[in-house]
Amino acid sequence: MTYLWSVFTKPWLALPGDELGRLVSGLGFAGAEVPVREAAYVSPATAEAELPKFTAQLRAEGVEPISVASDLSERVFAACAEAGVPMIRIMAELGPDGYAASVRRTRMLLETAAVLTERYGVQVGVQPHHGRFVASTLGVLQLLDGLPEQFKLVWDAAHDALAGDHPAVTLELGAERLGIVNLKNVQYLRTDGVWKPYFVQADEGLSDWSAVFAALQKVKYSGPICLTGQYSDPAVPVEERLEKDLHAAVTSAAQHPSRE
Repeated sequence: MTYLWSVFTKPWLALPGDELGRLVSGLGFAGAEVPVREAAYVSPATAEAELPKFTAQLRAEGVEPISVASDLSERVFAACAEAGVPMIRIMAELGPDGYAASVRRTRMLLETAAVLTERYGVQVGVQPHHGRFVASTLGVLQLLDGLPEQFKLVWDAAHDALAGDHPAVTLELGAERLGIVNLKNVQYLRTDGVWKPYFVQADEGLSDWSAVFAALQKVKYSGPICLTGQYSDPAVPVEERLEKDLHAAVTSAAQHPSRE
């Protein structure tokens, strides 16, 4: 399969587009997910003015924007449409009123956003996330059930493992909705008497990336693969870790070539 090897640029969220593009392409990536958040170089308030210029600078360095991590406001949809960014990625947050009420609230948000996906031609990707979010791939698929095809699953290797699932199951069930595949890895570390997620290199965690690529080959996925650059130990530079993990991912993918 041919994948667009991408990276979530959150570790460098304050860099302007030209510097970021050179850094990302220098690490070996051809795609990027860009945070459009309050602390980032491009914020939701400035997105309509700044995102088209920012993405043009990325493309000038050979880096294609695959998505933004942001909110579902109309100004972000409009900015993505103008900049040619195909997707807005979000997570389904759980509030103090409990799981069922939170899911209903998020579903209403997505149904409202359906008008904007149609108006601007921009997709919405929902990612499972351990903790105070809808945590499983199957939970996200249930949340998206019945929504238009513009609503996609952003599958995540680490959070799938934290949910106790397996890629052979969840990627097959989510194949028709699959928009982006996130790669990172995780283990549990006991800290102050509590087991907490600890994000690690490709070969150190609960997720078997070889099994991920075997499942992707089976469902004939050929979209973006996004390494998220999330590591809990800051002792090693994130750039060094990402280069190592990109090599591991490309090697795993090569072991599962297309049957076509």
